[in-house]
Amino acid sequence: MKRIYRTVMIICGLWLAGSAMASRARAADVLVDLSQTTPPISRYIYGQFIEHLGRCIYGGLWAQMLEDRKFFYPVDGRAPTWTMYKPGPRSWDGEGHPYELLSRSPWMIIGPPDAVSMVTQNSYVGEHTPRITLAGDGSPAGLLQERLGLVNQKDYTGRIVLAGDPAAAPIEVSLVWGPGASDRDTITINAVTTSYAKYPLQFTAGGSTDNGRLEIVSRSKGQFLIGTVSLMPADNILGWRADTVALLKELDAPVYRWPGGNFVSGYDWKDGIGDPDRRPPRKNPAWKGIEHNDVGIHEFMDLCREIDAEAYIAVNTGLGDVRAAAEEIEYVNGGPDTPMGRLRAENGHSQPFGVKWWAIGNEMFGDWQLGHMPLEDYMKKHNRVVDAMRQVDGDFQPIAVGAKGRWSEQMLASCADHMSLISEHLYWQDKDDVVSHVRQVPAVIREVADAHRGYRKSIASLADKDIRIAMDEWNFWYGPNEYGELGTRYFLQDALGIAAGLHEFFRNSDIYFMANYAQTVNVIGAIKTTTTQAEFETTGLVLKLYRQRYGEIPVALDGDVAPLDVAAALTGDRRAVTVAIVNPTEQSQSLSLKLAGGTLAGPGQVWTLTGQGKWSYNAPGRPRQVDIRHRSLREAPGQLEAGPLSVTLYELALR
Repeated sequence: MKRIYRTVMIICGLWLAGSAMASRARAADVLVDLSQTTPPISRYIYGQFIEHLGRCIYGGLWAQMLEDRKFFYPVDGRAPTWTMYKPGPRSWDGEGHPYELLSRSPWMIIGPPDAVSMVTQNSYVGEHTPRITLAGDGSPAGLLQERLGLVNQKDYTGRIVLAGDPAAAPIEVSLVWGPGASDRDTITINAVTTSYAKYPLQFTAGGSTDNGRLEIVSRSKGQFLIGTVSLMPADNILGWRADTVALLKELDAPVYRWPGGNFVSGYDWKDGIGDPDRRPPRKNPAWKGIEHNDVGIHEFMDLCREIDAEAYIAVNTGLGDVRAAAEEIEYVNGGPDTPMGRLRAENGHSQPFGVKWWAIGNEMFGDWQLGHMPLEDYMKKHNRVVDAMRQVDGDFQPIAVGAKGRWSEQMLASCADHMSLISEHLYWQDKDDVVSHVRQVPAVIREVADAHRGYRKSIASLADKDIRIAMDEWNFWYGPNEYGELGTRYFLQDALGIAAGLHEFFRNSDIYFMANYAQTVNVIGAIKTTTTQAEFETTGLVLKLYRQRYGEIPVALDGDVAPLDVAAALTGDRRAVTVAIVNPTEQSQSLSLKLAGGTLAGPGQVWTLTGQGKWSYNAPGRPRQVDIRHRSLREAPGQLEAGPLSVTLYELALR
C-alpha cells in the first residue's frame, strides 16, 4: 500500500508540475534600450471618427429622443415598422430595441385614422406636414410616439411648432410613463394662430420605462398642423447626450473626423446649417434611414469644443463639386467679411472656426462610392478642389484619399503638391484563435507602412516631401449588428487586437501621423448606448488606457517575445518608461526585463485590462466583464508579468 501511495503521489506531483508549467510560460528576456529612440508618437494617433450612419450620431451621440421629428415619412395610420437586425449567438437582449432601424413613420394616430392627413401646402419643413382635423364633439385626435426611454425624476425639455385654427386650442402635449391616468406630465397650449409658432416643452418623468410616449392631442374643433417636435433630456450639452459626452471626455481623443465616410459623398453641407427645425430631412444618401440634418457644422464644432478635440472635416468629392468645397471651407474658416463667413455669422458664430484638417473625399477608389470615377479623372478633381480651397485658406492641411497599391502610388505621384497627408483604411474580420486574431492587425499596419516607404524611394516627386499616413478608418468589423446598422459588439479578443495595432503605429512613428478609430459610438463603435445608458466597449477602454498612460517617445526593444506583442516608450519628460504587453494566450507570461541607457528608480505602476475569456464584453447598464485595474509597485520589478488574455501596461520611474 505504501508503494502504491508513493507512486500515486509522484504521479500527482508530476501532473501538478506540468499543470503549473502549462499555466505559466517560461520567462523570455527582453532588452529595452532607452538610448535608441524613434520619432515621437503623434498625438493624432488616438483620433476618432463619427459618421452620419446608423445610431452613431442620432440615437447615440445626439440627445434627440424622437424618431422622424420632422415627418419625413407620411403619417398614414399604419403601424410603425422597424428593420430587425438578427442577433447572433453572443447577442445582447437589453432594453431599448438597440438593433432596429425605422423604415416607416413612428408616429401613430390618436382618434380616427382619417383625422390625420399630410399636406404639402404650407409645409413647415420637408415635403409635407401632418394636419389634424378635429371632430368638434370633444373626442381626442392627434399623434403619439412610443418607445421613449425615460428615467424617474429626470427632466426633459423640448419644443413643438404648431399652426392652426384658433378654435383648435387648447392642445395638450403629454409625456407618459405608465398606464395610469396620473402617469403623465402635460403641457397645455391655450392659443394657436394660423402662422407657425414655436412653443416650449418641459416635463419631469414620474417613473422609469423603456416604452414611454409623447402625445399631442386636442379635443376642440377645426384643424391644426404640427410642423415639428423635439424632446431631449434636460441635461443635454448643446444637444449632445450628457452620458456619452462624459465618456468622450474620458476617451480624450485629440481629433474627430466627420461627417463621413461614404455618407459625405452624397452630402450637401448647406442642409446642416441655419434653424435646425427648418433644415430638411433627407434619405441618407449612402446608408439606411433618414438624415435629420439636426447635426451640422455648428453642432459638430460645439462638440469638439466641449470635449477639447480638433475637428477634421471631410468634403464631398463624390457628387459634390469644386465650388461647394470652396464655399464650405470659407463658411468654416472665412472671415465675417466673406460671403460664406457672413452667412456663418448670421447663423450665430461670428468668428472663424479655424479648422486645419480637411479630408478631400472618402474612398473614391471604390465603385460603391457615390460619384466614383476612374483614378485618372479623380486625380484631376482632387487637385482642382484643393486649389479652390487654397484660394480661400492657404494654411489648411488637405488629406488625400489613398488605398495601398496603384491608387496610393498614382495619387502620390500626381497630387503630392496638393496633400499634406494621405489616408488609408483597414478593417479586420474574426479569426478562429486569439493569437491569429490579434496578429493580423499589426501585420497589415506594418505592410501598409512598408508600402509607403517604398513609394518614397520610387516616386521622384516625394524626394523633398514628408507625406505621412492618416489611417483615418481602422477597426475590427464582424459579427451581427446588435446596436443598429453596423452596430457590432466588441469582445476581449478585439481589445487585444486594437492594442497590438497601436503598438504597430508606435513602431512606425516615422510614417504614421494620424489614426481615427472607426467609429466612436454604436456603429462599429468604441462606445455603445441604449436609450438611457452608455458604456465603453472593450476596445474603447484600450484606447482610453493608452491615450492616458502610454509614453510618447518609442524606444528600441529586443528579444524573442512571441506570441506576445510588446512595445516600450519614454514619457515626454523622459522620467519614466512605459512597457505595454499584449498577451493573446490563455497562459500567464513573464518577461525578464533588462534596461540599457538608463536605470530604474524604484516604484512604478501597472494597469491591466482583461476579462474571463475571449468573448467577454461590456454592455450599457450591466456590470463590466472587461475593465482596467490599477496597482502600485513598491520597487522596480525584475520580471514583467502578463496574465492570460490581457493588456498590461507598466510605468517605471527612471533615475
